[in-house]
Amino acid sequence: MNQQQVYGRSYEGTAAENYQRFFVPAIGAPVADDLIAIAGLQPGERVLDVACGTGVATRLAAERVGAAGSVTGLDINPGMLAVAGSATPSGMSINWQEANAESMPFSDSTFDVVLCQMSLQFVPGKLAALREMRRVLATGGRAVIGVPGPKPPLFAIMTDALARHFGPEAAAFGDRVFSMHDVDELKELMHSAGFRNVEVEAKPKSLRLPALADFLWQYIFSTPLAKAAAQAGDVKRDAFERDVCAQWQEFVEDGSMPLQVGMTTATALK
Repeated sequence: MNQQQVYGRSYEGTAAENYQRFFVPAIGAPVADDLIAIAGLQPGERVLDVACGTGVATRLAAERVGAAGSVTGLDINPGMLAVAGSATPSGMSINWQEANAESMPFSDSTFDVVLCQMSLQFVPGKLAALREMRRVLATGGRAVIGVPGPKPPLFAIMTDALARHFGPEAAAFGDRVFSMHDVDELKELMHSAGFRNVEVEAKPKSLRLPALADFLWQYIFSTPLAKAAAQAGDVKRDAFERDVCAQWQEFVEDGSMPLQVGMTTATALK
């Protein structure tokens, strides 16, 4: 498989565009549905979605709180925010804010609910970010945070192959995605940030992924791994695909792959 054939599969957009096109329907949206259900958003509430990416949870929140409420999506990546804005239906009012989760440009007690879906594991200063989430919440406001893990077998296979074909830096991303799922660790962080009534629960989430090579490249080109894959060259990409897909074959059912991934969700009050 040469580079033209890789991009011929319609992965020629930016990582953010591919994230919205491929990752969100397969993984992001089903997980966001669960997070929003747990949050129990009410009409008129003020909601902040931290590290919102392309805004799948943000838009769901806007639907729940309605015109009487307000929703802000914050992300450090301007490319993600650009796609988030373009994916937002006309008539839906969302404030997209480019900023660091560890230092948010909001006054104290600005929001009723703070959400963070599958993103906290990527924040370098996790405790600082959680303290900021608590600071911007009104008294009695609630935080709902979801992180994935432990690493499912499908992703363990891919991460090991990334190390073999693209190097340790690429594999490190695969490890980081699932690096923050421990219930006790998350509970301790929430308490240390000053939250009260902290509850943390780990539950499996069942998903169904596209066919082998399709999902492999959809995922790669939806993440920071896209650059490493694009620069790897035809031979390495081809060998990587053969390596992963050969091992994934045992998981295939009716032309697609079922995935069960753990989701650890924390809820807490200010």
